[in-house]
Amino acid sequence: MKIQLVTPQPLDFNSGNKITAVRWARVLRKLGHKVNIAQKYSGKPSDLLVALHARRSHKSIRKFRELYPHLPLIVVLTGTDLYRDIHTDRDAQRSLELADRLVVLQELALAELPKEFHPKVRVIYQSAEPYKAPPSRNSGPFKVCVIGHLREEKDPLRTALAARHLPETSTIEVLHVGRSLDNGLGKQAQAEAANNPRYRWVGELPYWMTRRVLARSHLLVISSCMEGSSNVLCEAIASNVPVIASRIPGLMGTLGKNYPGYFPVGDTAELARLLLKAESDAVFYRSLKRRCASRSVLVRPSREIASWKMLLRELQ
Repeated sequence: MKIQLVTPQPLDFNSGNKITAVRWARVLRKLGHKVNIAQKYSGKPSDLLVALHARRSHKSIRKFRELYPHLPLIVVLTGTDLYRDIHTDRDAQRSLELADRLVVLQELALAELPKEFHPKVRVIYQSAEPYKAPPSRNSGPFKVCVIGHLREEKDPLRTALAARHLPETSTIEVLHVGRSLDNGLGKQAQAEAANNPRYRWVGELPYWMTRRVLARSHLLVISSCMEGSSNVLCEAIASNVPVIASRIPGLMGTLGKNYPGYFPVGDTAELARLLLKAESDAVFYRSLKRRCASRSVLVRPSREIASWKMLLRELQ
């Protein structure tokens, strides 16, 4: 098949959606299909459209459906789709109606969709290749990383603020990787780095370098207020790096409802407590690693390939 894959983010911007689109293009090519990635659908003949974002890709979705009313159309729902737009935005709601299949990235996403759309929904967990570069746990600082662009939905400075609550005996250092997408948050991050000796913000790094930072960390923190899923969470699980995460459905759908490393969204004090516990309590730290390892089957590339193969078979 000739497959058009649409993602509204600029293709020179290293966002989670772009990483997903590039990986999926690779998967679909492995399955024998021809794939083109673009920000919007141009109208060129295609056998299938895969569109990330119900709201932001709506014009592409509508155009494809008007040109090819009988050809298959897959809409991939992101965090802002699931937890905001499909409840309030008519374009996003119309995209749900036009799609032949709706792809979500973790099992709890189904709860956000009206029951009439459930027969269309398929869960495809994002995958990641292992990247092994384990840190020494016995000496040096306890390395915590935050990987995500600076935007409101990520609550990006929560870990830096939590680090201020740590006792002097703690060796925790926070390294934050990600571009500023909000001038105000960028200025706050610069000020925080200048005044908080535990926090360093390095901006955006090449993808391979970001993977290395993650693999060499003792712990990843994801403090988001809203996620459809998370590439960096899958990468951490694949690389055996434990996670502390905000208690939101987009993360719980991958980590499981009873994961011990959750904190309430925006709760700086609880995040600080968990950071210190992960550093100082070896039993707790091992429990985080063990629970993350138990979810590794979800993020295996072979599973993602098989899921796409099954979905495309349904549509042929």
